[in-house]
Amino acid sequence: MVELLELIRKSRSVIVFTGAGISKDSGIQTFRDADGLWKDFDPNVYATYEGFMSDPVKVWKWYLYRYEKIKNAKPNKGHYFVATLERHIGDFTVITQNIDGLHKKAGSENIIELHGNIHRVKCCSCRNKFNTDDVNFDIMPPLCECGGLIRPDVVWFGESLPHRELNRAFNYASNAKLVIVIGTSCQVFPAGEIPFIVKRNGGAVVEINPEETPLTPYADICVNNISDEFYDELMNRLNAG
Repeated sequence: MVELLELIRKSRSVIVFTGAGISKDSGIQTFRDADGLWKDFDPNVYATYEGFMSDPVKVWKWYLYRYEKIKNAKPNKGHYFVATLERHIGDFTVITQNIDGLHKKAGSENIIELHGNIHRVKCCSCRNKFNTDDVNFDIMPPLCECGGLIRPDVVWFGESLPHRELNRAFNYASNAKLVIVIGTSCQVFPAGEIPFIVKRNGGAVVEINPEETPLTPYADICVNNISDEFYDELMNRLNAG
């Protein structure tokens, strides 16, 4: 704890890189854990453009089920810790692979969403974007005013990450003095490259994850005993100055 706080306080530029694990305590399933989503649902059916086009009604019913759960989810202590960090560090950003919007709910402001956001949709034809709540799902599949199919504004398997967001993330990583990695195994690339960019440029890597990952051997500090009390103590000490 002391070593981690000292590292945070002396680092002028900090990024936090998060994955599905940080939202698990908010009741949102991860993807690859033993009880993750892909255990019961085929990602080729529910998380590819081809799967969507072959049966958009089936895919939308699944996404609406997930959307209702995510919409009602509340941030947990991990999200609030990240938001607290932002208030104490001048040059800070959170780079997330999550689509749940919980970092924003917790109060984070400088957020890069690499995989999109389930609270938005976009048209497959004209590419216009809308809030998910503004779509009439009584009509299935939902259609845009232009007549095109509306899909979730998330990155599916086989799709590229949004160019602007990825470039911003890599630029932040190239200049960061510290990256705190929370709840991701760093096995999905190119996003998984972010902490390694920080390391190669002389920055420090902190991994907060209950299990070892491919990143663990490269981390300067590893925290695997994670609890609400752990995050509470970090936030209290940061707020105390």
